[in-house]
Amino acid sequence: MSSAAQKSPHQPLVIAISSRALFDLDESHRVFEQQGLEAFERYQREHENELLQPGMAFDLVHKLLALNDAESGYTPIAEHPGVEVVLMSRNSADTGLRVFNAIEHYGLGVIRAAFTNGASPHVYMEPFGAQLFLSAHEEDVRAALDAGHAAATLIAAPPGRRASQQLRLAFDGDAVLFSDDSEQIYQRDGLDAFVEAERAAAEQPMLAGPFKPVLQAIHQIQSAYPMDHNPIRTALVTARSAPAHKRVILTLRDWGIRIDESMFLGGRKKGQFLRAFGADIYFDDQMVHVESTGEHVATGHVPHGVTNTRSKTE
Repeated sequence: MSSAAQKSPHQPLVIAISSRALFDLDESHRVFEQQGLEAFERYQREHENELLQPGMAFDLVHKLLALNDAESGYTPIAEHPGVEVVLMSRNSADTGLRVFNAIEHYGLGVIRAAFTNGASPHVYMEPFGAQLFLSAHEEDVRAALDAGHAAATLIAAPPGRRASQQLRLAFDGDAVLFSDDSEQIYQRDGLDAFVEAERAAAEQPMLAGPFKPVLQAIHQIQSAYPMDHNPIRTALVTARSAPAHKRVILTLRDWGIRIDESMFLGGRKKGQFLRAFGADIYFDDQMVHVESTGEHVATGHVPHGVTNTRSKTE
């Protein structure tokens, strides 16, 4: 790093992740569901020295932590705030020992953890300074979102691992990066009313959604590297189309945040576009999209906004 590089004034990107998202704990989880807590605890102790296999978010975490590596192959032009991954688990520390054994085996730089012994761990996001919580437990994800944090429930990722070192992150717009105010109009009054409202408010920046702080933290890391040789590439993949695209572009400009690629699909299915982009993970609020994109790339469901509120009450 250049001696002239200034130390970053920004906070690191902190990702909180559950043990079931990081490692394949499906077998032990079945024991818990079918036989109860005591059988689960016994199973974990009996298999404590058996290595856990990587889970849905393992590759993502590996790439995130590689951003701290001076030997990553990417040369920064300024010091960036770095990335930290924190384990937040419903296990007890006793049964969670197997998880830390796996972390040590794989050489992951995860040193902080909260084991809550059955309680929701989302309450520790703020003390850890975490901007994002990734979990396989939807109840915990909803609780984190209700508390004002970005969170997503990971669904099964398709097999295969991308060889590229570059981290590629993709986001939906409404109810993810942006508020769901526009989506509420669409759900209540239909497409024509939505388009007219967006045209009328084109110069008015949208309110922030739960993932804006995540994108801001990612932008700070990206800004420490040349644009043409960057360890992170981002994409906005939205069902919006012209003329509703204009407000999106002007909102990001107002925020001072860059998105490398933007896809305004006008209702086309997103999966093949995300596969072509090479997304390591994609975040969307609507299950109809999540179920489709999950066939192509790892996907996180963000149960936030009007479509998810409605589905909870129906």
